Amino acid sequence: MRFPVSLLAALILSAALAPVVLAADAPPTAPQPGPTPLPATWNGYQKLEFDVAGHHATVVKPRTPAAGNPWIWRTEFFGHEPQGDIALLGLGWHVAYISISNMYGSPASVDLMDQFHDYVVKTYGLNPRAVLEGFSRGGLYAVNFAATHPDKTAALYLDAPVLDLRSWPGGKGTGKGDAHCWQQALEIYGLTEDTAKDFKGNPLDRLAPLIAAKIPVLTICGDSDKVVPYTENSAILVERFKAANANVSVILKPGGDHHPHSLKDPQPIVDFLTQYAYPK
Repeated sequence: MRFPVSLLAALILSAALAPVVLAADAPPTAPQPGPTPLPATWNGYQKLEFDVAGHHATVVKPRTPAAGNPWIWRTEFFGHEPQGDIALLGLGWHVAYISISNMYGSPASVDLMDQFHDYVVKTYGLNPRAVLEGFSRGGLYAVNFAATHPDKTAALYLDAPVLDLRSWPGGKGTGKGDAHCWQQALEIYGLTEDTAKDFKGNPLDRLAPLIAAKIPVLTICGDSDKVVPYTENSAILVERFKAANANVSVILKPGGDHHPHSLKDPQPIVDFLTQYAYPK
C-alpha cells in the first residue's frame, strides 16, 4: 500500500514527537503482598512454602487440626529422621521450619525466628506457644529462642543437642569439633578464641528463664556421642533442671553416637509432648 506523501510525512512527524517510554519511566510495580505460599506435599500432608525476611520457610498442615492448633517447630535439619513430626501431624499438629542455617542460635537468628513465629501465628492461626525441636546444632536455636521468649514456648524436644559452642563446634572438650563451623560461630557472635573462653551466652548459661517459666524439656541422646558429647551438653541441662525440680525427661541410648537421631518408635516423644506441652 502506498501512502500519499503528505500523510506519510504526518505519520513520521507524529512518531518522532511521541514520548519514548523507558524502563525507568515505567510506572512503579505495585507493592507485593506478603509471602505467597506455594503448595506441595510432604509425607502425604500439605506443605506450604514461602519466605519470611528473605529466608525460606515451611509449614506442613495436618488433615484435621487439633484443638488449639498445636505445632512443633524444627529449628534445623527439616525432614531428617521425621518420625516424631509425622506422628504429631497424624494427631493434628502443624510442623514448621525456617531456614537460618549457619547462624548458630545467635541473637540475629533469634530475631529472625521471632519474625517467623509472629508471622505463622498470625497467618495460620497457630498456637502462640510452640514446641521447639532442636536436632544437633538446632539445640542452639531452640534453647536460645525459648530463653528469650519463654512466653512463646510450650516445650522443648532436644535431640543430641549442642548446648555449648565450646563443646561443638569449638571442640574444646572431648569432641573433635569442626574448625570451619567454629570460625563461623565466632564471627556471628563477635567472639575471638580468647573471649569465647568466658562467653556467657551459651544455652547452658540461659536455663534460668526456662526453669522459671516451667517449660518442660525432653532430651534424647546417645551416651557415647563423639560429636556432641552428652556429658558436655544435655547432661548439664538435666542436672540443673533436676536440681530445680523442673520438668525434664532424658532418654539415653546405650552405646549411641550422634547418629541416628530420634527414635525408631517415636511414641515416647509423642507421649511427652502431648502430656506436657499443651496441658488441658
